[in-house]
Amino acid sequence: MVFSSLTFWFFYLPCVLAVYYAVPKKVRNIVLFVVSLAFYGWGEPVYILLMLFTILVNYIAGMLIENEAGNKPKQRLWLVLSVVINLGLLVFFKYSGMIVDTINLLPFADIPFEAPSLPIGISFYTFQAMSYTIDVYMQDTRAQKNPLILGTYVTLFPQLIAGPIVRYRDVEDQMIDRKENISQFANGVVLFLVGLSKKVLLANQFAAMWENLGGESAEGLLARWGGLAALTLQIYFDFSGYSDMARGLGKMIGFEFMENFNFPYISKSITEFWRRWHISLSTWFRDYLYIPLGGNRKGFARQILNLFIVWSMTGLWHGAAYNFLLWGLYFFVLLVIEKLFLGKLLQKLPSFVGHIYALFFIMIGWAIFNFEDVSALWSYICGLFTATDGMFSSESGAVLLSYLPVTVAGAIFSTPVLRIMHHKLKDKKLYPVLLGICCVGAMVLCTASLVSDSYNPFIYFRF
Repeated sequence: MVFSSLTFWFFYLPCVLAVYYAVPKKVRNIVLFVVSLAFYGWGEPVYILLMLFTILVNYIAGMLIENEAGNKPKQRLWLVLSVVINLGLLVFFKYSGMIVDTINLLPFADIPFEAPSLPIGISFYTFQAMSYTIDVYMQDTRAQKNPLILGTYVTLFPQLIAGPIVRYRDVEDQMIDRKENISQFANGVVLFLVGLSKKVLLANQFAAMWENLGGESAEGLLARWGGLAALTLQIYFDFSGYSDMARGLGKMIGFEFMENFNFPYISKSITEFWRRWHISLSTWFRDYLYIPLGGNRKGFARQILNLFIVWSMTGLWHGAAYNFLLWGLYFFVLLVIEKLFLGKLLQKLPSFVGHIYALFFIMIGWAIFNFEDVSALWSYICGLFTATDGMFSSESGAVLLSYLPVTVAGAIFSTPVLRIMHHKLKDKKLYPVLLGICCVGAMVLCTASLVSDSYNPFIYFRF
């Protein structure tokens, strides 16, 4: 089940909210645990068992680590075992096919293997569960003695399948004692509708634009750049829309989740881009991999090695294919170049130069991200700088023209323009009326779009 579906919007969510607010506060975590499992098991019920096993492993590990306070070797043993089990499950379900295919490239190898289907959201909830156990080991949080509370934290349906990755220490108090109120609920509804509009009214349109321009087979220089622009906007509105919906749903039931996207396409460098893009994942890798490896505390050469490891893992986290590894290393190289000299140079240049530079390399990065066939990727990138097949065909020209209004809208809404307008108007008397009209309009438009069009892809379901 996805948030941007009529089933979720008109059946699941109203039923969940009705039951959640009808029961006493002391049993609301039980309700959340049950409805979250139902949400996750909607498509593949068998993987509920895998999630319950993950919860059990991390619950036991947390208790054992805390019980061995003062005995670092034993604490480290339980931590390592829990991490190995968590990552072992992730590797088996997500990377076993890639590993076997790589081995089979050897001339003497021919291992028959059918890769298992990928459980939805396993990359997100595995990292979330691991953060709990690591935080207990680091004494950043106490072990949760109530398995139901830990289970609710891991399975919480708003951010279960697409993040943001919420660390237990950040929501521990909310898990135990939330203060739901009408204002927070109303803000959650508005934020959910903003995210839904991003997904349905913008991301889906850019996905269709990419396909109508020929996708990976686009013909003509402008068609390829137009398609890449559509892909760039689709990925942003797709993922940031889901994150907004997740945060909005969290507010509806009393939770405050971190902002996951902060207008990344206004960045003036790649370093700034990664401070604004998928913030919860970047923060996770910083706190649980980069800093434990030594960060920048052990000399420049060691810092480069640590960055190499982190960005290799960041790439592979996104998918079990070599283009994702290449994508991670691509940004690693750009970030190192900025650390060496380019970052200081960009600060001295006019802002628009940094914007153009960052957006250019971000778009090339999304091409790498999208093409699993490396030879097709190379052909596409070469085509971005040559016009051997012309500027565009009559068909692609018509597509570019027809999608021009939504492209302009996407470019505008990927900047903080609406946030600025909100801050300027929020104290005006008519603002609540205007906001209500906008919300109703968004509901009508999104519903009409979902009813009339079944094309509703979600890129990050792969992860």
